[in-house]
Amino acid sequence: MPVLPSSVVRLHRVVRLSVLAAGTALVSPAAALAQTAAQPAEVGAETTAEADDPVVLDPVTLRGAAPAAAPGAMPSTTTVERQELDRAQVNSLTDLARRTAGVAFNRRTNSVNIRGLEGPRVLTTVDGIRIPYLQDGARQANGGTDSFDFDSLSTLDLMRGADSSTFGSGALGGVVAVRTLDPEDLLPGDKTLGVLTKSGYDSADDSWFGNAAVATRVADTFLLVQGGYRRGHETDNQGSVGGVGATRSLPNPEDYDQISGLVKLHQHFDGGHRVGLTGEMFERDEDFDGRTTQTLTGNYRPGDYRNGEAVVRQRVSLDYVYEAPEDGLVDAARAILYWQRLVRTATVDAYRTTSVVGDFTRENDVEDTGFGFNGDATARFETGVVTHRLTAGLDLFAGETTQYSAGTDSCPATGPYTGRYVACNNLHTNQADMPAVDTRSVGLFVEDEIGLAPGFRLTPGLRFDWYSADPKLTDDYANSAAYTGELPSSSSDWAISPKLLAEYDIAPDVVLYGQYAAGFRAPTVNELYLRFGAEGTYLRTGNPDLEAETSNGFEVGVRYEGERYKAALVAFDTRYKNFIDTVQIAPPGGLYPQGGIVGYENIANARIYGLEASASVDITENWRAFASLAVQRGKDTDADVYLDSIPPLQAILGLGYATETWGVDVLTKLAAARDDVDSGFKAPGYGVVDLTGWYEPKQVKGLRIAAGVYNLFDQTYYDALNVPDPTGTGAPGSTGLAQPVEYYSEPGRSFKLTATLQF
Repeated sequence: MPVLPSSVVRLHRVVRLSVLAAGTALVSPAAALAQTAAQPAEVGAETTAEADDPVVLDPVTLRGAAPAAAPGAMPSTTTVERQELDRAQVNSLTDLARRTAGVAFNRRTNSVNIRGLEGPRVLTTVDGIRIPYLQDGARQANGGTDSFDFDSLSTLDLMRGADSSTFGSGALGGVVAVRTLDPEDLLPGDKTLGVLTKSGYDSADDSWFGNAAVATRVADTFLLVQGGYRRGHETDNQGSVGGVGATRSLPNPEDYDQISGLVKLHQHFDGGHRVGLTGEMFERDEDFDGRTTQTLTGNYRPGDYRNGEAVVRQRVSLDYVYEAPEDGLVDAARAILYWQRLVRTATVDAYRTTSVVGDFTRENDVEDTGFGFNGDATARFETGVVTHRLTAGLDLFAGETTQYSAGTDSCPATGPYTGRYVACNNLHTNQADMPAVDTRSVGLFVEDEIGLAPGFRLTPGLRFDWYSADPKLTDDYANSAAYTGELPSSSSDWAISPKLLAEYDIAPDVVLYGQYAAGFRAPTVNELYLRFGAEGTYLRTGNPDLEAETSNGFEVGVRYEGERYKAALVAFDTRYKNFIDTVQIAPPGGLYPQGGIVGYENIANARIYGLEASASVDITENWRAFASLAVQRGKDTDADVYLDSIPPLQAILGLGYATETWGVDVLTKLAAARDDVDSGFKAPGYGVVDLTGWYEPKQVKGLRIAAGVYNLFDQTYYDALNVPDPTGTGAPGSTGLAQPVEYYSEPGRSFKLTATLQF
């Protein structure tokens, strides 16, 4: 949980990459995961910084599962310091995935894939606030993890594996928890003014970006103002064929703008108390020239079809942080009360030439707005020779989700549509595809890290979750062509999620652990209530009778950390019940001759299991080598078919050289061919080499220049998760994809240059 010393004199704060699934119970739950700072006793004595020293942001450093444990790299966590992130030019989750085996960012779903799960099955938090994963399956607006500015962050926590006993609904695959910059980060010691600026260029999408933060203080009042802007174009690929239509392999031309803003006001009080007020906004607007949709003789001619995507997130929050200055009943506590609004929009601006001739526009929005509260407290105490670290917390949310499609076309106001207007039967707009839905959730948890004997720790935990989704009839939904005249039923459920972690220090530098953890995910509003289509065409429908997903996961692992060598190994096996999947409910025919009925159903049983390993060695004072590996398999065990969201075996091999002022890394990412899929793309294996370097001139304090060349040898390769499922309807020899396979390839050789200045 966030702990801030009553004195803000500090140069470094160590932040855990908490891995509850791997056995750390020292930080509070996902709601506070990304805000966590280490206990002073675990870091050592604080250091007073000179006022003119360069600012050093929180390093993302991993500690052991308990103070008595040897600090080491948790096998199911990305372990990297923030300074290394900057030096390696990790400016996005895609960049992070290049250096992290077993973690990927799926551009189609705008979500992180961890242990073969993504979308609503991976929880994302910003400053302890849950970010909802919004879906609009009929209109192609979805995502959640892409709604913050990576360059505005101070720390990032990446946890692999399910642990709903602490994190609650959505943490089936893992957690991505980030914390934005605090004013205290820029004001160590007695500084009263701190500045951080960062700017750069990335040739992969021809983008320029900049971010600046200014912090000041008056006595015990701290203020931070930060802003960021990025402008770029389409992400490159290895295609070579231009033009329009199904033969195009170059990406569609794109322009995008991204803007972010952050204001934080913190007031410190004697006794270890801090109260904060935060305002944040993020906007990203993308505009595409949809040349793959255009044809020379079809309905959309060259230049007559443009589409776009946009995401807007806004929040206001009031937070409280407490750290006991001396032993007392409560060691630390935190609470946050917030309002948040997230809107995702998909647009079309086109002209139709052959069918329903005329202008054709669409603006399809899905919005989630709500109020939430979460908080927790931790106490340390002893019962005889047994030590305890007891943490309890509460998580509340109340909100509303809405969806609406606005548009114009040449269809008559009312049907039936025949003759030259027959296509209007498929062009439904100015309607809602689902009712407005009131959502409520409550979460309560408790866990106790128990030191039973020297070197042995046992951490039981338990969480209760309840949710409800109540649809409300609106005029917009009543106007829907798919409305049946009846409102779908409400959905609610509850779950109790236990966990049990055992750790044993088998040697001073070696920790052996095992854990059982339950997982839980409530269905999304889209999965419950989306209904799009009409009789005579097709139907895409939600299912209000869906059961919540649950999981039971086991892992065992060992980690070693010596002066020069580090290594970690973990094996995991998770079984899922009521896995929610998209299925063909009825084939084309009858009332829905075009596409039948497609909807959501629960898969009774699924399984994902795998192995993760990492190692590093300091060869000399300046040279180091590092490696990591991740392999996983997943199946619908009832149907005995593979899950298509599982990435292939991946390995990272790296060699680095560094001095006090400059350094260079050579990194190779290897991936095996992905053949174990049901209907997904069978991606070939690949090996990609990146070369990065950084320089910090002593003549200019606080200046860092970093550069990188990515895909050094210009390989053509495919991230399987970024390629859509083939339809299987192509001609002999066809891939079954809508475009040539090169259209879905990753960028070729690219370079990036960034400059950071802190003072």
